[in-house]
Amino acid sequence: MKTKPDLSFWKLWDLSFGFFGVQIAYALQSANVSRIFTTIGADPHDLSYFWILPPLMGMIVQPIVGMMSDRTWMRFGRRLPYLILGATIAVIVMCLLPNSGSFHFSISSAILFGIIALMLLDTSINMAMQPFKMLVGDMVNEKQKGLAYSIQSFLCNAGSVVGYIFPICLGWLGMRNIAPSGVVPDTVIWSFYIGAAILLLCVIYSLVKVREWPPAVYNEYNGVQEQSSGKKENLFVLLKNAPSTFWSVGLVQFFCWFAFLFLWTYATNTVAYNAFNTPVTENVVGITDGNRTYDAKNLLINDTVLIVSHGKALAQGVTADGQFYPAATVVVNGSDTIVSDHMILNDAEGSAKAKFNTSLKGISSVSVDGVEIDNPSEVEIKDYLSRLQGSFKLTEASIVAHGEGGKTTVEDASSVEIADASTCRYDTRTVLNASSPQYNDAGNWVGLLYAVQALGSVLWAVALPRFRSRKLSYMLSLLLGAGGFVMLAFTTNQWLLFVAFVLIGCAWAAMLAWPFTILTNSLRGGNIGTYLGLFNCTTCMPQIVAALAGGWILTLLSHPHELAPEYLMMLIAGISIAIGAVCVLFIKEGSRRGDQKAEETPAVSDNI
Repeated sequence: MKTKPDLSFWKLWDLSFGFFGVQIAYALQSANVSRIFTTIGADPHDLSYFWILPPLMGMIVQPIVGMMSDRTWMRFGRRLPYLILGATIAVIVMCLLPNSGSFHFSISSAILFGIIALMLLDTSINMAMQPFKMLVGDMVNEKQKGLAYSIQSFLCNAGSVVGYIFPICLGWLGMRNIAPSGVVPDTVIWSFYIGAAILLLCVIYSLVKVREWPPAVYNEYNGVQEQSSGKKENLFVLLKNAPSTFWSVGLVQFFCWFAFLFLWTYATNTVAYNAFNTPVTENVVGITDGNRTYDAKNLLINDTVLIVSHGKALAQGVTADGQFYPAATVVVNGSDTIVSDHMILNDAEGSAKAKFNTSLKGISSVSVDGVEIDNPSEVEIKDYLSRLQGSFKLTEASIVAHGEGGKTTVEDASSVEIADASTCRYDTRTVLNASSPQYNDAGNWVGLLYAVQALGSVLWAVALPRFRSRKLSYMLSLLLGAGGFVMLAFTTNQWLLFVAFVLIGCAWAAMLAWPFTILTNSLRGGNIGTYLGLFNCTTCMPQIVAALAGGWILTLLSHPHELAPEYLMMLIAGISIAIGAVCVLFIKEGSRRGDQKAEETPAVSDNI
């Protein structure tokens, strides 16, 4: 096998520079997905389920890309064709995902659109990210791998920091950080636009600067013999023959990535409630008739009269001095609209301006659909349900649309006869007010906290190789991260959260460095790309398990009609990563029999 030639610093830089753009896309996704879905109306108990898609796509795409690129050669090379395809899809989807709430869809349709966009985005990010890690393995000799991985790690963290701070920086520059209910703020939307542009430029740079070795040269430098007709090992055979470190490190990976999935899912709401005093609001999730609940985002009377729209009860009108006035719009004190199109509006703080069946205070004048009420004392906003009497037909619908002439069209609907309206009540769920300034300030702040985590990871990564024992540094890093998670669960000062995320960054540094280092030191031959793709499943599978379990666990911890205690999910994450630290003891390091011990160079993972 020929020795790979030394490469200049800038050649090594060129091999990994595209990683910078891909990491910006990944950081924007990690920091903002829960915020986006919360904004468009997702229930907090369902948030973890949306996070099934990223690791699921990674588990499917990474091994396929690794195996196919090991056996691919075309005009653009072996790895770069997958970068081109993945980055192209990512750029398109990054312009669509944050607009999920801007297309005037119903909540269910907006969430479905967001789910599809998230699936495509994560698939494309996985496809674009894998080639850069493989290029270093393909073209860099053992002597320079330390420098090559250091460059890649720097670009990885630099891209993360840039992506994380985009929303808060755009807010500082004066861009609007609040939006109508159900719509994602401009700071987030434009962050994705700018991130997509940078990703595109980075990919173009990589295509211009990087020239992969043709198959014959690649085989000479990597000790691979041509297999024109030989039998190729399939994935199951490779797994059977995988070194023991593949499985022992995978056990540690399980508890670590389980914890970080909870971080990405619940950190924004935890910080918003604990440190930013975000107000809560009640969403109507259905109507209860005795012991039976009819759960739908849109509810109608007799197929035509909408009484609940997108989880909000509608106002039928107002009472003043005992007289009822049907209304679509109510204005108090001459200028303040508190009901618009039957919907109670929010004030500047994001709190409802009025409540149903509660007397309004400080009223000097009231206008109902443009008509002044003579005696505005004892004014109350009345909902439809409180004024229903006797039996009625209740229609549940996933989508309600109003066409020409005000005609109501419902889709995916079912109806039931309610015998007595007096037995009915709204079934409500208390959630954070995602349209409030406090929530959106918290969302931007969480991006800054993730940037602090990335910086802490960089600093701690410098210290990791200085430990005499790699396993000791691995364990210590994870225990520090566990402390950060516990601190995050209970800290109410937004500045002290920096400490929590620095500690979490210590765990992140070890998770990026040691697992792939330990594994690559035990791998040889022409299936390195495939093994690295398979090993990526040890980061994906625990995230899928956490995503499936998250909603169930949060439901067990929640009380009816109270805010879900998402901060407790951070405590569970801390316990999980502490268990991972203990599992480090089961790792037995070493290379394959007959091989010399590989150089102890921290490798960088793909973060998926």
